[in-house]
Amino acid sequence: MDHLSAIIVIANTVTLVFGGTISLLAHRAAARTDSAALRSLSVGLGLVTMGTFFGGGLHQLLGAGLLASIAVQSVFTAIGFVALAYSLYAERTPMADTIDTV
Repeated sequence: MDHLSAIIVIANTVTLVFGGTISLLAHRAAARTDSAALRSLSVGLGLVTMGTFFGGGLHQLLGAGLLASIAVQSVFTAIGFVALAYSLYAERTPMADTIDTV
């Protein structure tokens, strides 16, 4: 394994560990609060993390071509970012409803 491949493997491992941790924490928060926004956040982060796992796994473990692996990772990342963008718009509360009147 050359230096560039080692850097890619290390970066993807860090992405898997921290992406998985953040996804788990967002999932727990969504379950605790029953928040659609947090649920969408956890799904989006999970998809981005799974893309890293499946893309790297295809290439490193199953010997798939580099372009096919990148394509799989890119599709998961794109769908994950759609879910993340949706999480910013889910359960929007108008500001007027959140301000207490005295």
